[in-house]
Amino acid sequence: MAGKPILHYFNGRGRMECIRWLLAAAGVEFEEKFIENPNDLNKLKNDGSLLFQQVPMVEIDGMKLVQTRAILNYIATKYNLYGKDAKERALIDMYTEGVADLGEMILLLPLCPPNEKDAKVASIKEKSTNRYLPAFEKVLKSHGQDYLVGNKLSRADIQLVELLYYVEELDPSLLANFPLLKALKTRVSNLPTVKKFLQPGSQRKPPMDAKKLEEARKFL
Repeated sequence: MAGKPILHYFNGRGRMECIRWLLAAAGVEFEEKFIENPNDLNKLKNDGSLLFQQVPMVEIDGMKLVQTRAILNYIATKYNLYGKDAKERALIDMYTEGVADLGEMILLLPLCPPNEKDAKVASIKEKSTNRYLPAFEKVLKSHGQDYLVGNKLSRADIQLVELLYYVEELDPSLLANFPLLKALKTRVSNLPTVKKFLQPGSQRKPPMDAKKLEEARKFL
């Protein structure tokens, strides 16, 4: 029997957190080897573990996978969270790319210069409520089903719900006008595997502060 996937990244959210969420939602236990200094990263580079000299990297099924989207695609395919056919996968890809666009803005927020932060937060809130959240609300309303694609849980639902948590961390009121998104968040959060991941003491990571992100940025 294959061992647990091993996740190589720093001890924070960053680009690995969506991978943690997807594995956890799939009910897959995983180990983490944290990169704590430049030597840890150099060791992975020097032994040939990082194809493009960067993390995240996940050891799974005898492979050392890099590139976040490639890792997510493999996990979603392996655990039946990637639709039943090419059309469903195309929709899932489209939705998760939208999630990634907004998620990237939030991810990079701690690196924003202090004098620009208020404007950046205002821009994220505006895009959340006028572009991204209405689009996902519209998808759910258009078919009236429990999940985004095929009325079945997929990586799109998991990644969207992860994003909704980040949006609420930014401003809890941003979801007020999106009842279907709030219902999806509750529905996915109550799945046993996700519920476990949301409990204190899990491998879910807290928000990054500027100091920790800056430390990680020095060698990632």
